[in-house]
Amino acid sequence: MIRSHLFRLSLLLSLAFSMSTAKAQVRNPVKWTQSVKAAGAGKYVVSMKAVLEKGWHIYSQHTPEGGPIPTSVAFTKNPLVTLSGPVKEVGKLENHYEKLFGVNVKQFSNEVTFVQEVMVKGKVKTNISGTIEFMMCNDTECLPPATQRFSLNLQ
Repeated sequence: MIRSHLFRLSLLLSLAFSMSTAKAQVRNPVKWTQSVKAAGAGKYVVSMKAVLEKGWHIYSQHTPEGGPIPTSVAFTKNPLVTLSGPVKEVGKLENHYEKLFGVNVKQFSNEVTFVQEVMVKGKVKTNISGTIEFMMCNDTECLPPATQRFSLNLQ
C-alpha cells in the first residue's frame, strides 16, 4: 500500500515537473503594450505596440493570400464607440519574396504599432477591448498564430 502511494506521488511529481519544463520552453519573442490618448471632442487614439526580439518579425495586415497569417485586430462591439477608418500600421514596412510561401510578404522587424482612431458617443466613461491575432517568424522557424487580448478605458 505504501509503495503504491509512493509510486503515485513520484509519478505526479514527475508529470508536474515535465509540464512546468514544457511550459518554460514556450517562445514568446514579442512584448505588447497598449495605450489610449485623448484627441479632443470625444476622439481617442488607441495604440497597440509590438516590440520584437532581434531576428523576429511580425506580418502586416496586408500580407497577400498564400503567405503567412497576416496580423488582424478585432474590436469587441460597444454601442458607445465608433471606429474611425481602418487600423493603421506605424513602423518600417519590409517587403521581400519569401520562398517558403512563394509570395512577396509584408513584415515588420524590431517594432510596429497598430493604431485605431475611435469616437465616443457623448461624455461617458467606457472601454474598448478586443484581440490582436498575429504570427511571428525568424530565419529558421515560425511560431503558431497567437492572440493578444486588450482592454483600455476611454475617459
